[in-house]
Amino acid sequence: MVHQFQRGGYNIVVDVCSGAIHVVDEAAYDMIALYKEKPREEAVSLLLEKYRDRPELTRRELEECWEAIGELEKSGQLFTPDSFEPLAGEFKARSGNVVKALCLHVAHTCNLNCAYCFASQGKFHGERALMSFEVGKRALDFLMENSGTRRNLEVDFFGGEPLMNWDVVKELVAYARSVEKEAGKNFRFTLTTNGMLIDRDVIDFANREMSNVVLSLDGRREVHDRYRVDYQGRGSYDRIVPKFQELVRARGNKNYYMRGTFTHENPDFLRDIEAMLDLGFTELSMEPVVCAPGDPAALTEEDLPVVLEQYEKLAEKMLERRREGRPFTFYHYMIDLEDGPCIYKRISGCGSGTEYMAVTPWGDLYPCHQFVGDEKFRLGDVFQGVTNPQAQAEFRDCNVYARPDCKDCWAKLYCSGGCAANAYHATGSVNGIYRYGCELFRARMECAIMLKAAEADM
Repeated sequence: MVHQFQRGGYNIVVDVCSGAIHVVDEAAYDMIALYKEKPREEAVSLLLEKYRDRPELTRRELEECWEAIGELEKSGQLFTPDSFEPLAGEFKARSGNVVKALCLHVAHTCNLNCAYCFASQGKFHGERALMSFEVGKRALDFLMENSGTRRNLEVDFFGGEPLMNWDVVKELVAYARSVEKEAGKNFRFTLTTNGMLIDRDVIDFANREMSNVVLSLDGRREVHDRYRVDYQGRGSYDRIVPKFQELVRARGNKNYYMRGTFTHENPDFLRDIEAMLDLGFTELSMEPVVCAPGDPAALTEEDLPVVLEQYEKLAEKMLERRREGRPFTFYHYMIDLEDGPCIYKRISGCGSGTEYMAVTPWGDLYPCHQFVGDEKFRLGDVFQGVTNPQAQAEFRDCNVYARPDCKDCWAKLYCSGGCAANAYHATGSVNGIYRYGCELFRARMECAIMLKAAEADM
């Protein structure tokens, strides 16, 4: 399968199954499009007619172009057949029951009352609760016991708002550090916070112990304060931004993400990216809102053209700033075309429910944070392990080839079939697809690949 597109003045050809990407001139771009559809002489004649105002483009050159395409096909860099489908089921079976990451819900409560919160203001449609040290310790032991020979283990401190249970977070990190060497493990911690409770202790500890910190900021003050309010209805922007700036400065301006959400109210999210840049932040992410279709915040079909245009303009902004020596990172445009994810990861996806699980304050296990509270997806708990093998099997069988709608999609080995939670909430099946999200993902990938092409030109 081959995908061709034009962005930023580049003619780009993606060979889906080999991962090869070719940046070509216009004639070669057209020749590749004709290569499987027309015989050589007809293709050459068609292009001679199309480019008749370019006398320098001769028949011989077009014939050589055809031959070069043939060589690329022979070498497995164009029109590569898909040989991965038979391996899809095998890969997860080979990995056994190895768990490599946990999302610890240390707080099912929050000090903000965000209207679009998929977690029902942090309580995940249940009771408000804080995780005890004993439950958290058992979760870390569960991770080590089920991680096989894997050395690097990931733990996200999540909520609600994890800083509302900060002492337990610190105790859990101290416990992990005390046992990791003897266990032959290395813990890497991430903290996600709305920033309201950041103080000097949080900054010092996070910068010492957290491999990454995710900071929730929606961009412009008026956008942020529309939804991210406290229980008195007051916006949080002015209270959190100075704290975020202090934390990021102390962190050396690295290993963090400003994580924003765009909604129906701000599909023009590039303005929010620019607002974050003006505040001095350069590691940025803006995510489409996750909520019920009828929610006032939900993105609509009318928003789609605006959002797609924003991704294109964002790529242009990144190129402009890069040329000026003021680069910034956008999470969804981060791709490694040479040493990116292995084919196992590309087929299998995020590993939710198998390699990755969420843990509630009571120790219950769920496939990921977006399934927490839905009893049919409760996998078990950290004390007894997985006791619902049927639910886990549904996720073990979940891969890009288990989704019929992904079969002819050029981006399938970049998105790995997409988010199982989004698919479930959109279709009722973890093997469905969230079509709106697919549109956004394909646009993001084209922009990301174009940025790589431009980078090679610099």
